Amino acid sequence: MSRVGYRYPALLVFTLAALFAFAPSLFSQDNAEQATPAQGSQDPLKRPLTDKQKKENSKSLKQELSKTYKKWLDEDVRYIISDEEQKAFKMLSNDEERDNFIEAFWQRRDPTPDTAENEFKDEHYRRMAYANEHFPAGIPGWKTDRGRMYIMYGPPDEIDSHPSGGTYERPMDEGGGSTSTFPFEDWRYRYIEGIGQEIIIEFVDTCMCGDYHMTMDRSEKDALLYTPNGGETLYEQMGMASKADRFTHGGMERLGTGPLHNDSQTKQFDRLDQFYKLNKPPAVKFKDLEEVVSHKINVNLMPFDVRADFVKITSDTVLVPVTVQIKNRDVTFVNKDGVQRGTVNIFGRVSTLTGKIAQTFEDTVQVDVPAELLPKVTENSSVYWKALPLKPGRYRFDVVVKDVNGDRVGNWSRGVQVPDYADDKLEASSLILADQMEPVAAKNVGTGNFVIGTTKVRPRVASSDGKPVVFKRNQKLNFWMQVYNLGVDEKTHKPSATVEYNVVNAATNKQVIHTVESTEQMGNVGDQVTLQKTLSAANLDPGIYRIQIKVNDNISKQTVDPSVTFTVE
Repeated sequence: MSRVGYRYPALLVFTLAALFAFAPSLFSQDNAEQATPAQGSQDPLKRPLTDKQKKENSKSLKQELSKTYKKWLDEDVRYIISDEEQKAFKMLSNDEERDNFIEAFWQRRDPTPDTAENEFKDEHYRRMAYANEHFPAGIPGWKTDRGRMYIMYGPPDEIDSHPSGGTYERPMDEGGGSTSTFPFEDWRYRYIEGIGQEIIIEFVDTCMCGDYHMTMDRSEKDALLYTPNGGETLYEQMGMASKADRFTHGGMERLGTGPLHNDSQTKQFDRLDQFYKLNKPPAVKFKDLEEVVSHKINVNLMPFDVRADFVKITSDTVLVPVTVQIKNRDVTFVNKDGVQRGTVNIFGRVSTLTGKIAQTFEDTVQVDVPAELLPKVTENSSVYWKALPLKPGRYRFDVVVKDVNGDRVGNWSRGVQVPDYADDKLEASSLILADQMEPVAAKNVGTGNFVIGTTKVRPRVASSDGKPVVFKRNQKLNFWMQVYNLGVDEKTHKPSATVEYNVVNAATNKQVIHTVESTEQMGNVGDQVTLQKTLSAANLDPGIYRIQIKVNDNISKQTVDPSVTFTVE
């Protein structure tokens, strides 16, 4: 018999709060009109999933889940993911949503969210590697019971190991007396959160093959249990009990009658409860975040799309307009003061790699429509816009949207690289496809929703499934982009550059529009120029197109050529 002691440091726990503020604001509507009285307090669209749709979603999941995500679900987090989280993961429809879920899964368990490292995640994979190295038994170590307990609860504080079995003096609470045992181990934890203190987990290798399985029955390690008159307890040796009583009156454990028999019997339910809790995934430590996550899981996730653009302000500051697009059919409308009203709370946070918060924003936004127009309005989308000044660098963007009436929550998280617009290099802002683009009054320059400089530019946002933005044939397509650091001729003090606009049919790769203009035609421009073009979608056949804007600087001999894809329906 040997004893091996372990020490395992406790993790400091910090909590984060997910906030929803209530500051009045307005959505920008594709087709919204003034409200008229409407009846009813329930969602007039009534969009629950049918049994057929649920079956189709389940079937689609099996077809779509790649090996990577199946491995993550079935192996990597098999023992630590909750039933609610697992159910929510299986409801996701694409890889982008799954990536977001996985990132949020680890974030909820991070004991130090203000640092770049996630100690919980690192420790989890360290435990898996240790289990595979130390507990294999014809199967990978992580699949064994010892591996499972090690992964879930870490190294025990003490191990009582009997790798060869052999002679064993029973303690009094097991009946006393001497017997022979199969190989077994007792793992002792001083404390396990949510389970209790002084937790003993017993593993027995009854096959003598190295496969130790977890057991509730301490008599299972007794190699002489079924041998008549072998391995008798203290009372059986004294003639005060019969070994046959173990199989008729032994209860959950077949330890036999002993000095502490009655005490052991009363603790059987405690052992059952402990065994049940040990097999459950460990509780998420951050209760405030867990409440938000559980809320998201217990109801349908609120879908929405986000776009971040980049516009140079100064050499070390970039304007980052964040556009949130929500399909009106995903907003729950109720009767409010005689109109059908949809209400959404939006909370956003931008943080650095070290966890320092750089920007936050929060608004309550509303959509009001007459009841008779509601079916038409739900075919469109609403957009929310917030411009954030940021220094160049890498950030984490978190956006949470809550459908107030439908009580649904959605989360969007991304790593975003804010570009560094060097002064000596030809650079360009984001190429924005907008459904609205118009000059603003002098008093509104640089202020208001969707206003960049002297122009109101309302972006179209691509859907999270990777499909390009969509324009109807009765709409205008607007292209907006800025170019920075054009070379300036020393003699004329003017730039010299050409700008090519190319629209190509993505299916045929055929060029349908090609125009060229020069800075000389643009009038009085300096080292920065704003490019704005409007095209009627009616001039394009339905299909997928790619717009490319190529800027050739004749002085610095540099080129920028951003492109973006869109669909015409």
